[in-house]
Amino acid sequence: MPGMPATSSYHEKIPHPPASALDLATIMRTVGDPVRLEIVRILGDNRPRVCNELSTELGIPPSTGSYHLRLLREAGVTRTQAQGTLRLISLRRDDVEERFPGLLDVLTR
Repeated sequence: MPGMPATSSYHEKIPHPPASALDLATIMRTVGDPVRLEIVRILGDNRPRVCNELSTELGIPPSTGSYHLRLLREAGVTRTQAQGTLRLISLRRDDVEERFPGLLDVLTR
């Protein structure tokens, strides 16, 4: 339709908890799952990944990968950034480090 924006802002607004709301118990429960801990370790090299790339690397179905990534995002461990139809996943290193210094270094070893 003429006059309509080319992209919808709905798809670009992915909810993340504010840094001030990050909770150590929630983060530890979330990364307590071996698959989610491995995702954190993979992302520890600071290179953003897409869901399918992580799923392939872990040998799990994309739907399972999306589930684990959603839990990590809701706990505040990862950030998901829309880039067209792709979703780039990265660690929220600065936010987690500010609240819990050294935690990500321990988790990514």
